[in-house]
Amino acid sequence: GLQWVLGPGRQLAAWGAAGAMVFGGVVPYIPQYRHIRRTQNAEGFSTYVCLVLLVANILRILFWFGRRFESPLLWQSIIMIITMLLMLKLCTEVRVSNELNVKRRSFAAADSKDEEIKAPPKRSYLDFDLNYFWHWSKFTDYVQCVLTFTGVTGYITYLWLDSSLFVETLGFLAVFTEAMLGVPQLYRNYQNRSTEGMSIKMVLMWSSGDTFKTVYFILNQAPFQFSICGLLQVFVDIAILLQVYLYSHYPQKPVSHTAHPASTKAL
Repeated sequence: GLQWVLGPGRQLAAWGAAGAMVFGGVVPYIPQYRHIRRTQNAEGFSTYVCLVLLVANILRILFWFGRRFESPLLWQSIIMIITMLLMLKLCTEVRVSNELNVKRRSFAAADSKDEEIKAPPKRSYLDFDLNYFWHWSKFTDYVQCVLTFTGVTGYITYLWLDSSLFVETLGFLAVFTEAMLGVPQLYRNYQNRSTEGMSIKMVLMWSSGDTFKTVYFILNQAPFQFSICGLLQVFVDIAILLQVYLYSHYPQKPVSHTAHPASTKAL
């Protein structure tokens, strides 16, 4: 009779774990999203986090075509991409409404009407300035960039799908990129010598999520790349939590808000 109880219980646990896998990755960004919306200040959050996650999840979806891993991981990627686009949309709107200089930064061709034609003619077609990569003024530019990246990598994957070396490398790149997730935030905090504006809840959820994920990978014998990079992610999370501790207990030199007149709390 015990089997009768254990069977459904095990099934429920499996479903629970799969559900946590699909939606768990998104949960940490909810407090950060609400924080940015409430304060109308996106200074503390690094949008490179979105870049890293978009690249990682697009590559992971492509990896799936070469090596069908569990579908919860695939759904997780799709939901994560949508979430990151929403985060980017909010951060861009907040940043642009706070910015004093209104020069439009874009990924593709510049509209001549809202851009003084100071640049030599060859630049007027592509207003792609590396210094302003991922610092554009319109959400549509981020979407164009993501679609371009997806198109190019999708095409390459399509051509090389039969090569197992390519597929394994793709899988490794996908999870390695994701493992680097905390690094932009780590660097951002280090630059600001402060963790203000970054949701600590987000990082705590990152840590618990990454720990759960790594255990899930190991137990479900996911491709080994997943487990290695999961461990790497946990280390980065711990480093960020150390920053939170250090910068709150041993305040560094006060952050001058003069550089970012828009980032003062008064707004």
